[in-house]
Amino acid sequence: MGKDISKATHQEMRSLVCAQCHVEYYFKAKPKNYLAFPWAKGTSVEAMYEYYQDANFADWTHPVSGTPMVKAQHPDYELWLTGVHAYRQVSCADCHMPYRSEGGVKYTNHHVQSPLLNIAESCGVCHRWSEQEIRTRVEGIQKKVADARIRAEDAIVAGHFDIAACVQAKASDESLTEARQLLRRGQFFWDFTAASNGMGFHSPQEAMRILSRATQDAQQARLLCARILAAKSVTAAPNYPEINTREKARAVGQKFIEKDPPKLLP
Repeated sequence: MGKDISKATHQEMRSLVCAQCHVEYYFKAKPKNYLAFPWAKGTSVEAMYEYYQDANFADWTHPVSGTPMVKAQHPDYELWLTGVHAYRQVSCADCHMPYRSEGGVKYTNHHVQSPLLNIAESCGVCHRWSEQEIRTRVEGIQKKVADARIRAEDAIVAGHFDIAACVQAKASDESLTEARQLLRRGQFFWDFTAASNGMGFHSPQEAMRILSRATQDAQQARLLCARILAAKSVTAAPNYPEINTREKARAVGQKFIEKDPPKLLP
């Protein structure tokens, strides 16, 4: 980020110590397995995705759609930076390792845990509401983010199968480039929130914005696929396989890996 760590304040260090691990990162090929943060263009999800695009980087190729994917790690620090607690200079330790006094000595609680397990010492220092009111508010925010995440997941999963259906209809790789790029970005944006801890609470508005963009990208990819299939005289929806359990999803994925995928064309 171009910052001199020796000039960081004590309060900043109480978050940066957590940011050593709770961030987005990847391993560069050269030098071999060199850990790097994709922050050269900024710490927003858009800036990091642009960084990966410029580097032509992919963690893996999705077996269903053949799309090169980027796997988000756990960008808690980057998401927190966009939230109100970061704006008010509330550190990670303030909530997850709150101060306590014992025997006249003040120290941080080293039971690093969810603030909801210690609302009085974590949230109650600043928020003068009842513990139940605080819990209800937090869980209400998290439920909204969770619902938005599921909607994004549904669109992304269908998008992978839509591209696979286009492949089975003999669509060219060139015609699927845009759909794959949209799905690649949409899944990274979804993963940016899904892989973060706190179910979006570290920055609820940003989490919802990112998930909205993820859903939009996936639906646009699906629209492109529908047009490609229509040009191939396929106007009915693909036969989406049943993947409502981990075992079924793994079995379907394995079929694609083995080059013996289920027939998706109606």
